[in-house]
Amino acid sequence: MVATKRRLEEDDGPGPAVDVVSEVDSVSKKALVERPVPNNGTMPTDYGFIAAPPADCFKLVSYNVNSLSAASKKGFKEYLNAEDPDVICLQETKANQPMAFLVSKKTFPYQYWHCSKAKKGYSGTAVFSKIKPRSVKYGLGSTKLDDEGRTITLEFGTFYAVACYVPNAGEKLVRLDRRLKWDKAMNEYLTDLEKTKPVVYLGDLNVAHHPIDLARPDTNKRSAGFTVEERDSFTTILQGDGTTSRIDTFRHLYPDAAAAGYTYFGYRANARSNRVGWRLDYFVVTKPLLERVVDVIVRNECYGASDHVPLVLYLKKSPGDDDAARASVVDADSDADADAEPNNGTNGQENPSD
Repeated sequence: MVATKRRLEEDDGPGPAVDVVSEVDSVSKKALVERPVPNNGTMPTDYGFIAAPPADCFKLVSYNVNSLSAASKKGFKEYLNAEDPDVICLQETKANQPMAFLVSKKTFPYQYWHCSKAKKGYSGTAVFSKIKPRSVKYGLGSTKLDDEGRTITLEFGTFYAVACYVPNAGEKLVRLDRRLKWDKAMNEYLTDLEKTKPVVYLGDLNVAHHPIDLARPDTNKRSAGFTVEERDSFTTILQGDGTTSRIDTFRHLYPDAAAAGYTYFGYRANARSNRVGWRLDYFVVTKPLLERVVDVIVRNECYGASDHVPLVLYLKKSPGDDDAARASVVDADSDADADAEPNNGTNGQENPSD
């Protein structure tokens, strides 16, 4: 099995790099061993810390950009160029329509957008892919839950990727009931997909599942994202339908990781500089896919374009998978992109075409 549990001793402050005991390759090990958890407030200018991907792996990225327009002015495009994933799934784009000229279609020819219909400048998801999906679906099939542009499902050769921005329970938990209805609908949706092939459920899932997943659990027990209701609901999703479970890949690989796992640092009260974070972003896989999980990496250094940092999954390729030609991202402002027209997501099924 490729995925093996690793134990990580945490240090919330500056100090020497931690050590990791594992059987993973040097790419995975380097990502955690050689750098302490940073607390920078702006995006890096040097991305030399991003190593080449392991051989024969898909590289998937999840990133809550907290307004794609704003993030693009604060280093998102430079990050994307350096990361060079096969698929990147964005949450909270806040786009009212596809941003047609943002990313080159020469590099990411398959681009999908699901924009909020409920209100402008709110929520929204997008996926840019080098791999041609066999089908694409927007939403969960529920009119009441699909008006905020929160889900895009891509069918690849041996798995589905369900890219998701889970609703926040809101200030004073005013949307907690909607959130729990969402989780129930998502659990049923994933179960239905799993009848055909396993699933990678990914994105900003808006839950810190365990006390280790946030810096201050004792004072956040009734805060959105850490209520017992939301945590229990996420546990139910991980349990699946009883025939197969689902695995939180980062926590499986790094059972003791605390600060190194945080993916969100709010803009208030100097949360980033004080390393007061939450782990809200996930790659969850149907259990049969676990043996193909090579590593999950929190890009701790990549803070500043958003209040989240990107999360990277390396998934071993398998017979039956479609491939992608690897290339560097072309400057999104290039004249060559003048005819780039991303697909505008609407609820329902789409069979992608060239």
